[in-house]
Amino acid sequence: MAQKRDYYEVLGVAKDATPEQIKKAYRKKAVSCHPDRNPGDKEAESRFKELSEAYEVLSNPKKKQMYDQFGHAGGPQGQGFGGFDFEGFTQSGSFQDIFGDIFGDIFGGGGGFGAGSGRRRRGGMRARAGADLQTQLDVTFEEAAFGGEKVLTIPKLVQCHDCSGSGAQKGTQAESCPECQGRGEVQFQQGFFAVSRTCPRCHGRGEVIPNPCKTCGGSGKTQKRSQIAVKIPPGIDTGQRLKLNREGEAGEHGGPPGDLYVVINVLTHDFFDRDGSNVVCEVPVTFAQAALGAEIEVPTLEGRVKMKIPSGTQTHRIFRLKNKGIAKLGSFGRGDQLVRIVIETPTKLTSEQKQLFKKLAETEGENSQPKHHTFFEKVKDIFE
Repeated sequence: MAQKRDYYEVLGVAKDATPEQIKKAYRKKAVSCHPDRNPGDKEAESRFKELSEAYEVLSNPKKKQMYDQFGHAGGPQGQGFGGFDFEGFTQSGSFQDIFGDIFGDIFGGGGGFGAGSGRRRRGGMRARAGADLQTQLDVTFEEAAFGGEKVLTIPKLVQCHDCSGSGAQKGTQAESCPECQGRGEVQFQQGFFAVSRTCPRCHGRGEVIPNPCKTCGGSGKTQKRSQIAVKIPPGIDTGQRLKLNREGEAGEHGGPPGDLYVVINVLTHDFFDRDGSNVVCEVPVTFAQAALGAEIEVPTLEGRVKMKIPSGTQTHRIFRLKNKGIAKLGSFGRGDQLVRIVIETPTKLTSEQKQLFKKLAETEGENSQPKHHTFFEKVKDIFE
């Protein structure tokens, strides 16, 4: 009997090769000498068996340890590794993985290895979750600030009520596919391998429907406009999304529904703007109120409040109302309200008011405000 070659030499790897390096080397060599790529070539078949035997040992940590210690004898009693065990080879989880990759290279993907790849449930296709949906929801400025609840109407595919999602007419039921005997797969031989493909008759379902449901046409789904309550968290802003679990379309083969994603769009407000969790607004005051100081009423999201402005207030000065802003999403507390003062210039004056402003103008030369002085001093410096 010819002496067996060293397994490391067969695969072309070093003794300290990692499992991934061993797997990669085996894949590369096995694909090139696979019998189905070399029909009738006994030498290629022999090399393939030698490679597979080497990989079977070196990919198994326990067998590899025994081989490293005792060589081909396989143990202290010299019982050996017993050659290439094809049955064990097809049952091995690591070999199942490696040959799933190799067959993808040889046969173009989609095929399983042996009597069953484990990727499908017995009796048909495995359950699949339904499709996710996305929609936009408009909310008011106040709803975004304080939260609330709205009802959405969403068109989506739901489980057919008449057949309960089975796809079969009432009083009938689906039958096991006669072509694949309910497995959802058919097998054919490639050399000494059994290769699985999706059944062409039932398309992997494992069953056929002789009498399809008239409502859904056998699909098990119907279109429906569903009303869904959406809770709006306080502090949400435009562009943020809410995820509603299992509010998407119905699943396949008993799978769960998909999810619904709601994209928020906050409508603009006639008076308020938003800056993060702060609310911004502009409040007009008269010349007299700004000059003398006053107590004014300011609108907030919760109603009007009184606010004092000191004498000599300039236009665009900002005052802060604590905790009158928007709730902080995912945190505690609220932002503030920023009040920007705008001094209004009167457009229509009575004769009495005109006289008063003239008297005021006559005294401004002596009692001008500091900013007025600064402005004219800068102008003087530039042009002199």
